[in-house]
Amino acid sequence: MLVPIALLGLVAVCGTQLPPGFNVTCVKNTYPPSSSRKVATEVLNLDLPPEKRWMKIAGQHKDGIKNLLRLLKEFIKDWDNSTKIIDWVDKNVGQLDKTLPYPFGGEIKGIADATGLNLGEVVLFNLFYEFFTVCTSIVAEDPSGKLFHARNLDFGLFMGWNIKNHTWIITEALRPLVINVDYQRGGKTVFKAVHFAGYVGVLTGVRPKLFTLSMNERFNIDGGYIGILEWILGERDQMWMGFLTRIVMENATSYTDAEKRLSNTKMLAPAYFILGGLKSGEGSVITRSREASLYFWQMKDAGGWYILETNYDHWKNPLIVDDRRRPANKCMKEMTQKGVSFGGIFDVLSTKPVLNKLTTYAALMQVDSGTLETWLQYCPDPCYPF
Repeated sequence: MLVPIALLGLVAVCGTQLPPGFNVTCVKNTYPPSSSRKVATEVLNLDLPPEKRWMKIAGQHKDGIKNLLRLLKEFIKDWDNSTKIIDWVDKNVGQLDKTLPYPFGGEIKGIADATGLNLGEVVLFNLFYEFFTVCTSIVAEDPSGKLFHARNLDFGLFMGWNIKNHTWIITEALRPLVINVDYQRGGKTVFKAVHFAGYVGVLTGVRPKLFTLSMNERFNIDGGYIGILEWILGERDQMWMGFLTRIVMENATSYTDAEKRLSNTKMLAPAYFILGGLKSGEGSVITRSREASLYFWQMKDAGGWYILETNYDHWKNPLIVDDRRRPANKCMKEMTQKGVSFGGIFDVLSTKPVLNKLTTYAALMQVDSGTLETWLQYCPDPCYPF
């Protein structure tokens, strides 16, 4: 049974509100989790034509992609009480594929061919990540100056709460699609990223010995829906967020170059870009409107040895019903700089409500070694919906 959004909002306010000064118990020794939760790595060959790059991966995961799209269509039909929106998507949205910058139109077309899905629905599959990504990202420096970048990716807010087993329908369907992708050219790694199979943009990635990157959604009235509408109506001077991050991962030659590209490119949706570098002190959050960078917040100004972002401007208080910032900061300070490691930061990401029912995965990155570890995350009851 799916709970209506209005009722869910009431539950969120009355049932999960976190009062000022609430107590959080920071968990310990959660790393490494069970090996069954470790996400596998697939190789993507950038030397192939765009239409062929994702065919093997998409083919292997086509049942999961189809299941997710089926659930998305059910959600849209329940909201619209008809098939009009889906019919329109099937008929018209596929045409947007021709408007996408190289190589993304070709890659999406290849995924549609590999899965047998309607092209419009695969374009929609690549669109909806622009709107529903609720996350926690951390860049931290250990006493030796080595930088670690980690994040929880929470996804599926307000997209079908199952009151029987206390889960989000879309979140549960996404976990089987989580993969690590090793992007290679000439048989050598260019960068590594975490993906939901079928999505060609990048939300989390490491370019070895250069920089690390994660994206968190920024809630704003001038949001992605307006950008998408403008794109459909023919305004093409802005970049899809996931395409911009993918281009940066593939082409930026330094932390500074990545920062400039992420700050200055006009986008369809506002966002937070969390960027880590190779040198001591290179950690930052770029707070973006659709048109420009609003704030370049650096690790040295955030306390010196770590910087942390959820989904709210750092100079403002988060919503009281969605305060992951205070618990995460509390646990980082308890850990201290001496504890900075994959294990220490994974403990922070595994502490409720930083870990919640929306959390699909935790990614751990170390730029010097180019390491990317991704672990499926589950939040046992009692657990916050978000």
